[in-house]
Formats: sequence, C-alpha cells, structure tokens
Amino acid sequence: MKKKFIAPLLAGFAAIGTAHAQSSVTIYGIVDYGVEYVTNNGGGSMLGGVSGVKQGSRLGFKGVEDLGAGSSAVFLLENGFNVGTGAAQQGGLLFGRQAWVGLANTGYGTVTMGRQYDSVVSNVAFLLTSPVIGGGNTAHVGDLDNLNNTKRVSNSVKYRTPSLNGITADVVYGFGESAGSMGRNQIWSTGLRYDGGPLQIGAAYLNARNPNQSFFASAPTLTTGTTNNMTSSPVYSGYASAKSYQTIAAIVDYTIGKTTIGLNYTNVQFKALGDTNSGPNPLGLRGTANFNTAELNLKYVVSPATVLGAVYNWTHGTGVGAVGKSDYHMLSLVWDYFLSKRTDVYVLGSYQMASGQDSTGKAAVATVLTLSPSSTNRQAFIMAGVRHTF
Repeated sequence: MKKKFIAPLLAGFAAIGTAHAQSSVTIYGIVDYGVEYVTNNGGGSMLGGVSGVKQGSRLGFKGVEDLGAGSSAVFLLENGFNVGTGAAQQGGLLFGRQAWVGLANTGYGTVTMGRQYDSVVSNVAFLLTSPVIGGGNTAHVGDLDNLNNTKRVSNSVKYRTPSLNGITADVVYGFGESAGSMGRNQIWSTGLRYDGGPLQIGAAYLNARNPNQSFFASAPTLTTGTTNNMTSSPVYSGYASAKSYQTIAAIVDYTIGKTTIGLNYTNVQFKALGDTNSGPNPLGLRGTANFNTAELNLKYVVSPATVLGAVYNWTHGTGVGAVGKSDYHMLSLVWDYFLSKRTDVYVLGSYQMASGQDSTGKAAVATVLTLSPSSTNRQAFIMAGVRHTF
C-alpha cells in the first residue's frame, strides 16, 4: 500500500476521542440437522443423520467497542460443530470457522487479523444464492473453488474499504511463516463487489503457494510434502504436488419481483505440478490442471414462509496430459418453509453425474461435497432437516 493511503488510514484510527461509548458482545449461532438417504455412499445406499447442510452449525461471539471519532475495535470468534456427534469441525480447531480482531473506521475501512475468509468468499460466495437455498450439497464438485467456504486463511491480515455507492473491495494476505522463504505457504487474494438493490455483482482472485499445506490443510503446516491434505475429493486429490493454486471467480445476481436469478463462473488452476516439497505426486504429474465451472441458480419466493430453489452447475476439467480430463454435472432442488424468523424446515435433493477421468488417473466418480464419493459415476440423495438460528 502506498504511503499516501496509509497515512490517512492511521490518522483516522489515531483520532480517537477521550469519551468512550458503549461496547457490546453478541452471542449467536446456528443449529442445523437432518436425515438423508443416499443412493451410493462409497458403494452402498445409506440412511443416516447429517449436520450443517443448509448452513454449517456454529457458535459465535462478536464484539465492538466504540473508540470515538468514527473508530471502533472489533472481534469475532466462531466455532463449527457437528450436531449429531458434538465434535468440532474444521479439523477440530476450537474456533476453526473464524477468529479475528481488528480496527474499523467509518471513513477509511476495516483492518482485521487472524483466521478469516479470503476475497473469493467475501466478494463472490457471499452473494451466491445456491448455498443459501441448498447448503453444501449444491457446492461445486469437491468445493474446489471454495465458494462453499470450506477453507480459510490462517495468520492473515485483511483490509476492506468502506462502501462507496454500493461498491466495496478488499485484499487479504496470509503469512507463509516459513523461515528462509517469504513466499512459501503464503496466500493472497483481492476482490470487489457491488450491492445495488436488485443487482449484485462480484469478482475476486486468489493465489495460494504450496496449497496442499497452506490452503487445503485445516491449519497451515510446514511438512516436507509426504502428507496429502487434499484427499477429501478425488477430483483434485492427485494434484497435491502443485506449487501454487489459483482461483478466478465472478458472479451476477438479479432479483425481479419474487424471483432471483444467478449466474457465476470460476476458473481454478493447480499450477506447477511436481513440487514434492508441497505434496506427494505418485503419478509423476507435471504442468497445470485446469477446472472451469459454470452455474445457473433460481430462487422463487412463493410466500413470506415458502421458498423454492433450483441449482445447476457444470465443472469441466482439462487435466494434465491424459490424466484428469473430466466433466461433472449436478442438479439440485430445494423446498424451504419458515416456521418463524429463526426456524425453518426444508427438503432438498441433488443428482450428480460424472464422466472422464479424475486426478488420480481413475474413472471419474460422482462426489457430492458432504458425502463420501460414489463407487460409480452417479450419485443422488434426498434429505429433510430443520435449522434454528439464534
């Protein structure tokens, strides 16, 4: 950042009055649980319980202290948990969803530090209609572009501008914290969004060095590359040796009366494969693997209590040489009924079909995000659940 920008920003934070206004701490949360039937969950049909489908179950604490002169201190701590077992999510981290502290100024923006969302999430995913109506089961295959917020940036600094005629922008930098190498494990992203009433537009870019250790691990690691932290999905698990990971994302949403139509596109690249310091490479892959994903979603508000939704997305992987050329198509339908402002019941279903070859060199199989991969190229599920917010 240039000096001419830093100076007024620091001045805004420094101009804190001696009079102290009220401070506040808010406790909030989401409890989401349901019962699902899956046609093929690792080889067989399954009936069971599932936590956090519409939204990840969580318990959070957020606070603000008015420092005067338009400035305030802010913090947020957010824990993710499994309702069915009580276990912590995000790799068992206490506050694995978010944990940050910072300073905000009405004129100059907000600086936060800690474990937080990248710019793809804050400028594209937060505008996405499909997770709101269908949760994680509508996510792009393996959530490879992180539009379902499954990954965070630890040990990071984030700056977000104040809104100017509905336009905001941010930049995030995650420290690599690797002695002798400033670039190793570092993550950076930037993006902007426009909230203009019925029209919403967003775009963002993210780059992660040594992504198997810095971005796909629950917490950053400096191992020698013998561990694969990307095994949750065969769509990209063979690309753990990528030296860098890149995402470009864009979204447009428009509301007409009771109907919201959304379009979004992402390009994901696992670049410079073959870096054994990043992760294992059993197939000896070299080069760059590409994924292009397009989505069309529709939300219709039947009444103040009833919402219907439909989501279709298609991911095309070009792979590396003869490995990983694939296509994944998924259709999801959702019915949501609100019993009150804080409690709703829902029924949703998804069907996914895969073709080609995945990153491990095997025939591509269907792999809905919250489920174990299918043993075939098809997978379907239906579930009913209840969500309560407080």
